[in-house]
Amino acid sequence: MATKTATRTDDQIQKDVLNELKWDPRVQSTEIGVAVKDGIVTLTGWVNSYTKKWAAEEIAHRVRGVLAVANDIEVRLLSSAERTDTDIAAAALRALEWDAELSIDKLDVTVSKGWVTLKGEVEWHYQKMDAERVVHRLSGVKGVTNLITVKPRVTPSELKQKIEQALVRSAETDAQRIIVEVEGSKVILKGTVRSWAERQEAERSAWSAPGVTSVENRIIISP
Repeated sequence: MATKTATRTDDQIQKDVLNELKWDPRVQSTEIGVAVKDGIVTLTGWVNSYTKKWAAEEIAHRVRGVLAVANDIEVRLLSSAERTDTDIAAAALRALEWDAELSIDKLDVTVSKGWVTLKGEVEWHYQKMDAERVVHRLSGVKGVTNLITVKPRVTPSELKQKIEQALVRSAETDAQRIIVEVEGSKVILKGTVRSWAERQEAERSAWSAPGVTSVENRIIISP
């Protein structure tokens, strides 16, 4: 006889997040504090790179039972890692040109006190995220504000069809439980899924469609 999966307690989630942080070599768990209330994880402490802050957030999200993550980790660069804004801007331009799959001619890069702001237009959401990825791992970067916009190039009906097809193809989602609505280039996801990972996979599928400029994920987790 099948039994319903029990809701995980905050203490269980906190223990698993701490263990996951210890398991992942990208971060040092002793630098990061973890608090959990009603399934929402709050990360605190300080790290010496923006990459570690981003990695800690990613690690917390993949733990079963986590509903959301508040990332309050502070980035404090070591004196040896400090770079001028000019150096960071030059490095960001080189990284975008070499590593990101997009044209830097349509991008603007601004650096202020180690914080990088990206602006411009791209055709696909993955290009927007790729630009942020290559910049946030640069030495000296304290944070990234990604204001790049995705310019829509498909009709709403085409967009809806492509997303529904992507959900059917994904082995990690039950497409029959997910409803896709499209308003212009904005996608709204509704329905129920069994886990945070499945909810995230549905959102990833929506973002992967061409021309999507925003995704509102209203999917409810119901184990």
